[in-house]
Amino acid sequence: MRNFITYEWFTIFTIIGLFAIVAAKFLNTLRFNDFLSVIGNSKYLKIYTKDQKFIDQFDSFLFINLALSFSIFAHFAYSTFISPIPFELISFLKLLFAVSTIIIIKTLLERLIGSLFEIDSLIDDYLFQKTTFKNYSGIVFLLANLFLLYSNISIEAIIISAFSLVCLINLIGFLTSFKSYQKLINPNFFYFLLYLCALEIGPYVLLYKVIREYNA
Repeated sequence: MRNFITYEWFTIFTIIGLFAIVAAKFLNTLRFNDFLSVIGNSKYLKIYTKDQKFIDQFDSFLFINLALSFSIFAHFAYSTFISPIPFELISFLKLLFAVSTIIIIKTLLERLIGSLFEIDSLIDDYLFQKTTFKNYSGIVFLLANLFLLYSNISIEAIIISAFSLVCLINLIGFLTSFKSYQKLINPNFFYFLLYLCALEIGPYVLLYKVIREYNA
């Protein structure tokens, strides 16, 4: 175990993330197994897109892990590559709250846009695909955090490897979505670019600023 004075709290949050994943598997074991094989296999997306709900318990449990695991990973990454920061529980909870809020508001805003333009079904399917790959990334962050907390492997190597893998996973997700809706995107490519800047790139810039404020 690393000599890191805040590992106790990170261990608690990591265990909560693990319990959330276990709860998702307990809730629907078959769906969870299909979820784990979503990379390179469209079976999960084809089957469960049809059954999605506005509030899905399965995705909600995976979201809990995503928010917790990403926040821990962000703390390590910022401390390692930008500026060392001491752990403070209140500050970390604020970071966790900000991460969760940005993701939720972003999703609700996209649903609102879908409703305004009467493309609810299209947006719902697209959001389900994005949510799937983001939740998959949450498992990667969880595994990376376990290595960060309990192994002697280089912190830099773990962070870079995990970040690269998450980028690859979400790129696969983006290409999957682009391929699915290419016929619709091509004649509206300008609006698609506006969407990317406003609702895909913008929130992550905001999230980066939140993480920087975490250091303040």
